[in-house]
Amino acid sequence: MTAAASTLVPAHPVEWLHSPGFTPYETAEAAMREHAEAIRERGAVERVWLVEHQPLYTAGTSAQPEELIEPGRFPTYRTGRGGHWTYHGPGQRVAYVMLDLTRPHGRQRPRDVRAFVCGLEDWLIAALARLGVAGERRAGRVGIWVIDPATGAESKIAAIGVRVTRWVSWHGVALNVAPDLGHFGGIIPCGISEHGVTSLAALGRPATMRDVDAALLAAWTGVFGPAEWAVQKPGP
Repeated sequence: MTAAASTLVPAHPVEWLHSPGFTPYETAEAAMREHAEAIRERGAVERVWLVEHQPLYTAGTSAQPEELIEPGRFPTYRTGRGGHWTYHGPGQRVAYVMLDLTRPHGRQRPRDVRAFVCGLEDWLIAALARLGVAGERRAGRVGIWVIDPATGAESKIAAIGVRVTRWVSWHGVALNVAPDLGHFGGIIPCGISEHGVTSLAALGRPATMRDVDAALLAAWTGVFGPAEWAVQKPGP
């Protein structure tokens, strides 16, 4: 490693946590907010938190009322993250990313939100590659897209919605492993009606959550730098 590259290694690995079962959304949002503040105010360890939620819809800062097609179908939450409406539910890996963006992380420049989002895209694409799926960017669309080889259809497999508060990130990404894709029908996902959504299972690439978590962790280190599981894996 060159001297220049060594300056991009954080002082402490990013801590990875996994919460088994289903995490209530209110609990997740409160825990993220609290830990982001601890990072900002007290230099707490940075964190990636892996969870699943029961079925729900969340609205980002760009969400429009008409994009919620079935308001009573599942609980809905207004959030401060970027983006439109999205769905979370069983079979979807949600990864909440809490980083101090004033610090360097792997190839990421400090204080560059655009580079951070690009890094999240790189991370998801690399993780999908480890699972045998070719994820791609699309100009003007946040998230990761795939072409279904069986149908030729273009669909979204992973969503990105982040919030940065005084240079500390929270919220994060959602990767469709094997959710009920019909549940996306209650919204216009991410404000895009002309393309669908898909999952690893729908693409004929079945994977367990353990497989997906391993791919995400392995891909993370190549983009953002060192990471390690917490000694125990409770929720925050």
